Amino acid sequence: MSRELGTERELQATKAVIGELARHLDVNICLELWDGTIIPLGTGAKDDIRFVIASANVLRRLLRAPSLISVAELYATGDLDIVGANPVDAMRRVDHLQFLSLPKKINKVRMLKMALPILLKSYSVSSFVKRFTKTAAATPSSGRNDKEMIGFHYDLSNAFYELFLDKEMVYSSAYFPTPDSSLDEAQLNKLDLICRKLRLAPGDKLFDPGCGWGGLLCYAAQHYGVEAYGTTLSEEQFAHVKTKVANMGLGDRVKVELRDCRSLSDDQVFDKIAQVEMIEHVGIANHQDFYKYLRKHMRPRGVYFGQASFRRNTARPEDFPRLTPYMQFIIKYIFPGGELDHIGMTTGALEQAGFEVHEVEAVREHFGYTTEHWVRRLYDRREEGAALVGMPQTRIWLLYLSLCALSFHRGALNAFQVVATSRRSGASGIGFDRTTEYGGARRIDSGAPANVLKTA
Repeated sequence: MSRELGTERELQATKAVIGELARHLDVNICLELWDGTIIPLGTGAKDDIRFVIASANVLRRLLRAPSLISVAELYATGDLDIVGANPVDAMRRVDHLQFLSLPKKINKVRMLKMALPILLKSYSVSSFVKRFTKTAAATPSSGRNDKEMIGFHYDLSNAFYELFLDKEMVYSSAYFPTPDSSLDEAQLNKLDLICRKLRLAPGDKLFDPGCGWGGLLCYAAQHYGVEAYGTTLSEEQFAHVKTKVANMGLGDRVKVELRDCRSLSDDQVFDKIAQVEMIEHVGIANHQDFYKYLRKHMRPRGVYFGQASFRRNTARPEDFPRLTPYMQFIIKYIFPGGELDHIGMTTGALEQAGFEVHEVEAVREHFGYTTEHWVRRLYDRREEGAALVGMPQTRIWLLYLSLCALSFHRGALNAFQVVATSRRSGASGIGFDRTTEYGGARRIDSGAPANVLKTA
């Protein structure tokens, strides 16, 4: 990529500005300028991992428009690069709180004088950013075109997702038996845990709205003998599930349709419903109505399982709707229309919709490990990603997944599994001893009669 690196005056101004910022920082990272100069941002900072500034345009943009979106777009286009590590390992060395506190520490007049040679020019925006922003803006801002928003994210390319997902193509938090378990092992463990939490039994009718690439549908049908039905708005996912079901010979037990999950006929009633990390696409304002809709299609005391990502609640309720820089980046480049609630909002909406909540389990650390696996796998195959969707898009995804991993590890984001039943008077049917219920999988042999259970 051809870049205007900057004049000698701009280079010296860049060194002066970064040197001034470094006086107020103590982080274990180094910056490398386009002339090869390496500037540590902390006492004893190692230079084995370096953030590389390719031109004066980088600092010009960050000074004029300091934001996570600016950083993301500069990284996507390669103007800001990382040498020596994948993004999640590199960002582990960055104490972002120190950077957030910089405006209060620096002498702004002194900084302005130093930066003047850089600020005299306006920063340029790459053609990639202009093209991508135009694509994202095509999503309607008034109302929700859910098919278009789902397609923006999931119809990127099945082959691209295959670069970093597990063998079952499960795009949700795994459940790790141990921190060093493989991703494939942890995802199968999660699928089985969902089946156990749902108390699946042979002959149960299971509904998976927003079924992804069909991992849970096929697993539940094969190992628990259920009749599984799923919906998706993604044409890429739909094509994948159809092929997967046919290849596994599950056509008599698994059905998937390309349709909005809210368009079921009134006579479609299910014993169990699993909603795995799709509520984020529904929109917070629609949650209660959506849960009422699900309950309408469940038998009394039918079991609901939900797994989702959550934001932490705020001290003042009026502050919660404000988008964090992280969410602004996600909405612009990854999930148009995506919204995260807090766990209290979810359990409250479920109760208001007629559910009885029985279990809430925190799984945020599992999601941290999951997204970290995804980063490493995609980073190792980034050239293949570039061939499929372009290097800028691949780098945007590397940054997105890295931010997710760190957010879950640090507790900035949460993830929970929720079990509830369609409420009615009397016993819940859930049982008393969870250690016994979840102590071992209750699966059927795929070739055994549906009413023969065994302990795995």
